[in-house]
Amino acid sequence: MNAAPKIALFGGSFDPIHDGHVEVARTAIDQLGLDEVRFIPCRISPHKLGQPPASADARLAMLRLALGDQPWAVVDERELTQPPPSYSYRTAEQIQAECPDAHLFWLLGTDQWESLPRWKEPEKLAAMLEFIVFQRGPAPEPRNGWRMTSIEGAHPASSSAIREETRNGHVPTDWLHPEVARYIENHRLYQG
Repeated sequence: MNAAPKIALFGGSFDPIHDGHVEVARTAIDQLGLDEVRFIPCRISPHKLGQPPASADARLAMLRLALGDQPWAVVDERELTQPPPSYSYRTAEQIQAECPDAHLFWLLGTDQWESLPRWKEPEKLAAMLEFIVFQRGPAPEPRNGWRMTSIEGAHPASSSAIREETRNGHVPTDWLHPEVARYIENHRLYQG
Protein backbone atom coordinates (compact mmCIF):
# COMPACT_ATOMS: atom_id res chain seq x y z
CA MET A 1 0.00 0.00 0.00
CA ASN A 2 1.37 3.40 -0.99
CA ALA A 3 1.85 6.13 1.58
CA ALA A 4 -0.32 9.24 1.27
CA PRO A 5 1.39 11.79 -0.97
CA LYS A 6 2.73 14.82 0.86
CA ILE A 7 1.74 18.00 -0.97
CA ALA A 8 2.68 21.49 0.15
CA LEU A 9 0.67 24.48 -1.06
CA PHE A 10 2.73 27.64 -1.51
CA GLY A 11 0.61 30.69 -2.23
CA GLY A 12 1.69 34.21 -2.99
CA SER A 13 1.93 36.99 -5.53
CA PHE A 14 5.26 35.67 -6.91
CA ASP A 15 5.86 39.10 -8.37
CA PRO A 16 8.40 38.00 -9.43
CA ILE A 17 9.28 34.48 -8.32
CA HIS A 18 12.91 34.45 -7.17
CA ASP A 19 15.55 31.98 -6.03
CA GLY A 20 14.48 32.44 -2.40
CA HIS A 21 11.01 31.04 -3.17
CA VAL A 22 12.57 28.01 -4.86
CA GLU A 23 15.06 27.51 -2.02
CA VAL A 24 12.26 27.60 0.59
CA ALA A 25 10.34 24.95 -1.34
CA ARG A 26 13.42 22.79 -1.86
CA THR A 27 14.29 23.02 1.85
CA ALA A 28 10.77 21.84 2.74
CA ILE A 29 11.09 18.96 0.25
CA ASP A 30 14.44 17.90 1.69
CA GLN A 31 13.57 18.26 5.38
CA LEU A 32 10.02 16.88 5.33
CA GLY A 33 10.11 14.38 2.48
CA LEU A 34 7.42 16.16 0.47
CA ASP A 35 6.40 14.74 -2.88
CA GLU A 36 5.24 17.99 -4.43
CA VAL A 37 5.08 21.73 -3.88
CA ARG A 38 2.26 23.57 -5.63
CA PHE A 39 3.04 27.20 -6.35
CA ILE A 40 -0.30 29.02 -6.32
CA PRO A 41 -0.12 32.60 -7.59
CA CYS A 42 -3.01 34.68 -6.28
CA ARG A 43 -4.99 37.02 -8.45
CA ILE A 44 -5.34 39.69 -5.78
CA SER A 45 -4.09 39.01 -2.27
CA PRO A 46 -6.56 39.99 0.45
CA HIS A 47 -3.49 40.90 2.58
CA LYS A 48 -2.02 43.46 0.18
CA LEU A 49 -3.41 46.68 -1.20
CA GLY A 50 -4.00 46.96 -4.94
CA GLN A 51 -3.15 44.82 -7.90
CA PRO A 52 0.23 43.10 -8.22
CA PRO A 53 2.58 45.19 -10.41
CA ALA A 54 2.97 42.43 -13.05
CA SER A 55 -0.04 40.93 -14.80
CA ALA A 56 -1.31 37.46 -13.94
CA ASP A 57 -0.05 36.19 -17.32
CA ALA A 58 3.44 37.58 -16.68
CA ARG A 59 3.63 36.12 -13.16
CA LEU A 60 2.44 32.75 -14.47
CA ALA A 61 5.00 32.80 -17.28
CA MET A 62 7.81 33.60 -14.81
CA LEU A 63 6.70 30.77 -12.50
CA ARG A 64 6.81 28.30 -15.38
CA LEU A 65 10.27 29.50 -16.43
CA ALA A 66 11.67 29.31 -12.89
CA LEU A 67 10.17 25.92 -12.07
CA GLY A 68 10.34 24.10 -15.41
CA ASP A 69 13.41 22.10 -14.38
CA GLN A 70 12.09 21.17 -10.90
CA PRO A 71 10.29 17.79 -11.10
CA TRP A 72 8.65 18.28 -7.69
CA ALA A 73 7.17 21.71 -8.54
CA VAL A 74 3.67 22.29 -9.91
CA VAL A 75 2.28 25.63 -11.04
CA ASP A 76 -1.37 25.75 -9.99
CA GLU A 77 -3.22 28.64 -11.63
CA ARG A 78 -6.65 28.12 -10.06
CA GLU A 79 -6.65 31.38 -8.08
CA LEU A 80 -5.92 33.37 -11.25
CA THR A 81 -9.06 32.03 -12.92
CA GLN A 82 -11.46 32.51 -10.02
CA PRO A 83 -13.11 35.74 -8.87
CA PRO A 84 -10.99 37.69 -6.36
CA PRO A 85 -10.01 37.82 -3.62
CA SER A 86 -7.99 34.61 -3.22
CA TYR A 87 -8.74 32.94 0.09
CA SER A 88 -6.35 30.19 1.15
CA TYR A 89 -8.99 28.06 2.85
CA ARG A 90 -11.03 27.87 -0.39
CA THR A 91 -7.99 26.79 -2.37
CA ALA A 92 -7.13 24.16 0.26
CA GLU A 93 -10.72 22.86 0.21
CA GLN A 94 -10.58 22.42 -3.56
CA ILE A 95 -7.24 20.62 -3.47
CA GLN A 96 -8.38 18.43 -0.58
CA ALA A 97 -11.44 17.41 -2.64
CA GLU A 98 -9.23 16.64 -5.66
CA CYS A 99 -6.59 14.74 -3.61
CA PRO A 100 -8.53 13.22 -0.69
CA ASP A 101 -5.71 10.81 0.22
CA ALA A 102 -2.98 13.46 0.34
CA HIS A 103 -1.35 14.85 3.46
CA LEU A 104 -1.60 18.59 2.81
CA PHE A 105 0.71 21.30 4.08
CA TRP A 106 0.73 25.09 3.69
CA LEU A 107 4.16 26.64 3.24
CA LEU A 108 4.52 30.20 4.54
CA GLY A 109 6.95 32.60 6.18
CA THR A 110 7.08 33.61 9.82
CA ASP A 111 5.42 36.96 9.04
CA GLN A 112 2.46 35.16 7.46
CA TRP A 113 2.31 32.70 10.36
CA GLU A 114 2.02 35.66 12.74
CA SER A 115 -0.80 37.22 10.67
CA LEU A 116 -2.61 33.91 10.04
CA PRO A 117 -5.31 34.45 12.70
CA ARG A 118 -6.45 37.49 10.67
CA TRP A 119 -6.85 35.45 7.46
CA LYS A 120 -10.33 34.49 6.29
CA GLU A 121 -11.48 31.30 8.09
CA PRO A 122 -8.06 30.33 9.52
CA GLU A 123 -9.58 27.56 11.65
CA LYS A 124 -10.88 25.82 8.51
CA LEU A 125 -7.41 25.96 7.00
CA ALA A 126 -5.83 24.65 10.22
CA ALA A 127 -8.26 21.72 10.31
CA MET A 128 -7.34 20.65 6.76
CA LEU A 129 -3.59 20.79 6.79
CA GLU A 130 -0.28 21.20 8.58
CA PHE A 131 1.68 24.45 8.35
CA ILE A 132 5.34 24.60 7.36
CA VAL A 133 6.78 27.88 8.62
CA PHE A 134 9.96 29.09 6.97
CA GLN A 135 11.78 31.10 9.59
CA ARG A 136 14.43 33.75 9.18
CA GLY A 137 14.99 34.72 12.79
CA PRO A 138 13.25 33.65 16.01
CA ALA A 139 11.32 30.38 16.02
CA PRO A 140 7.59 30.75 15.34
CA GLU A 141 5.30 30.45 18.34
CA PRO A 142 3.12 27.31 18.27
CA ARG A 143 -0.67 27.70 18.32
CA ASN A 144 -2.89 25.39 20.32
CA GLY A 145 -4.65 22.92 18.02
CA TRP A 146 -2.73 23.94 14.88
CA ARG A 147 -0.14 21.56 13.43
CA MET A 148 3.08 23.37 12.58
CA THR A 149 6.65 22.48 11.67
CA SER A 150 9.33 25.11 11.21
CA ILE A 151 12.24 25.00 8.79
CA GLU A 152 15.17 27.40 8.66
CA GLY A 153 16.81 29.33 5.87
CA ALA A 154 18.41 32.63 5.09
CA HIS A 155 18.08 33.45 1.38
CA PRO A 156 18.23 37.26 1.02
CA ALA A 157 16.01 37.58 -2.07
CA SER A 158 12.97 39.83 -1.92
CA SER A 159 10.39 40.44 -4.66
CA SER A 160 9.91 44.06 -3.58
CA ALA A 161 13.71 44.64 -3.65
CA ILE A 162 13.88 43.08 -7.12
CA ARG A 163 11.10 45.38 -8.36
CA GLU A 164 12.78 48.42 -6.80
CA GLU A 165 16.19 47.61 -8.24
CA THR A 166 14.65 46.99 -11.67
CA ARG A 167 12.80 50.31 -11.43
CA ASN A 168 16.23 51.88 -10.86
CA GLY A 169 17.55 50.36 -14.09
CA HIS A 170 19.18 47.09 -13.00
CA VAL A 171 17.60 43.62 -12.97
CA PRO A 172 19.26 41.77 -10.03
CA THR A 173 20.14 38.57 -11.87
CA ASP A 174 21.83 37.00 -8.84
CA TRP A 175 18.39 36.43 -7.24
CA LEU A 176 16.54 35.25 -10.35
CA HIS A 177 16.48 32.21 -12.60
CA PRO A 178 18.25 33.34 -15.80
CA GLU A 179 15.08 32.83 -17.87
CA VAL A 180 13.05 34.93 -15.42
CA ALA A 181 15.64 37.73 -15.54
CA ARG A 182 15.53 37.63 -19.34
CA TYR A 183 11.71 37.68 -19.29
CA ILE A 184 11.69 40.75 -17.02
CA GLU A 185 14.16 42.54 -19.30
CA ASN A 186 12.42 41.56 -22.55
CA HIS A 187 8.96 42.56 -21.27
CA ARG A 188 10.23 45.67 -19.47
CA LEU A 189 8.51 44.64 -16.24
CA TYR A 190 8.72 46.82 -13.10
CA GLN A 191 10.31 49.69 -15.03
CA GLY A 192 7.54 52.19 -14.39
